[in-house]
Amino acid sequence: MQIKELSAEGLSKTFAITVPKEDLAEKLEVKIKEMQPQVSLKGFRPGKVPASHIRKMFGQSIMNDLVQEVLNESSQKAINDNKLRPAGQPKIDLRANGEEVTKGKADLEYTMVVESIPEFEPVDPTTLKFTRLVHEADQKDIDERLKELASSQKSYKKKAKTAKAKKDDAVLIDFVGTVDGEAFEGGAMEGHQLVLGSGTFIPGFEDQLIGAKAGDELDVTVTFPDPYQSADLAGKEAVFATKVLEVQGAKDSEIDDDFAKKFGLESADALTTAVKEQYEAELEGQSRLRLKRAILDELDKKHTFDLPPGMVEAEFTNIWTQVQAEKEAGNLDEEDAKKTDKQLEKDYRKIAERRVRLGLVLAEMGQKNEIQITNEELQTAMIAEARNYPGQEQQVIEFYQKNPQAIAQLRAPIYEEKVVDLIVEKAKMTDKKVDKETLFEEDGMI
Repeated sequence: MQIKELSAEGLSKTFAITVPKEDLAEKLEVKIKEMQPQVSLKGFRPGKVPASHIRKMFGQSIMNDLVQEVLNESSQKAINDNKLRPAGQPKIDLRANGEEVTKGKADLEYTMVVESIPEFEPVDPTTLKFTRLVHEADQKDIDERLKELASSQKSYKKKAKTAKAKKDDAVLIDFVGTVDGEAFEGGAMEGHQLVLGSGTFIPGFEDQLIGAKAGDELDVTVTFPDPYQSADLAGKEAVFATKVLEVQGAKDSEIDDDFAKKFGLESADALTTAVKEQYEAELEGQSRLRLKRAILDELDKKHTFDLPPGMVEAEFTNIWTQVQAEKEAGNLDEEDAKKTDKQLEKDYRKIAERRVRLGLVLAEMGQKNEIQITNEELQTAMIAEARNYPGQEQQVIEFYQKNPQAIAQLRAPIYEEKVVDLIVEKAKMTDKKVDKETLFEEDGMI
């Protein structure tokens, strides 16, 4: 086997690798001898089929597998001999005719391009300083949370017959809808409760009921959106003959034992405790998120090195695919929606570069500090993911067990969090008390 370095540019190296056809032929004979005891063919005793007969019948098939095996072995040898740390799968380009190689008539010749992970010294976490934003939940916060909970569980009470419906009231209605004078499927209901301002009906429907009283009968005219779930109604004008049965006023639920029991708790005190614990967990999570952003920003700032172009391009492709899908769905945020594709591409390529850089830094810091992921941690993550698919938990777990790449995707965020934990433990931390508005401000990018 001959391995020759052809060129080196930045993090990329190109090698020419040759495996003589004589070596392939020798390996073929070894494979045939290994197979011989297991081969059973009609007309021969088990294990006694001549090598020449095996070669004639199976030689081409064995050689096809052998060439792939030698390709893998020789490329790995080139990587190991040159002490390379590949940033991804090497690019292989066969120079010899593949058919001639598998027939044993030509040497296995190919070029291999390898992008390497850059060599760099990660920052010492003990030299880093961070301010951790914290907010301690007080009684005012808990009372606000309880009030929000009560508001989300409104009850509705019948108003006087003369009361006019206003926004946030509910109306009890009968209605029959028609398009071009013809009733349509799903266009009629009796005794339906509709909260005005909820946006649950066709745009414009609820607005026309504001000011209505019990006993009123009116025609509500609306136009179905286009597109619409029922294609035959999309964009068409409809008239709903509507009768108002009741106008109902909204009332927040009382925070009492009965209300607590709706959430499976025994008392109002137990509900208050549960709300407090949940809120404190949210505050702790947000504090951690803000600190993680600060840590990643600092790591990005502290490290400057060449990035493997292939890794950056792969990361950018993933991001850009998501951006284009969001754009087509009309879900880009207001700022991105104003930008051209060229501007978006420039911005998101920077994000791709940042993610690759941070990924390499975190990996290097983790390796340097011998961070490991236990089977128990992986199992916990797998179960947590499976719970997102009720009724399919077993299939999800089996999917991960059979797909190493999927397991790698589970490992990555666990590893990242463990490196962040390391930095939090070793860096100098100063806690700063802030109000909740400051804690929940949106800033930075992960």
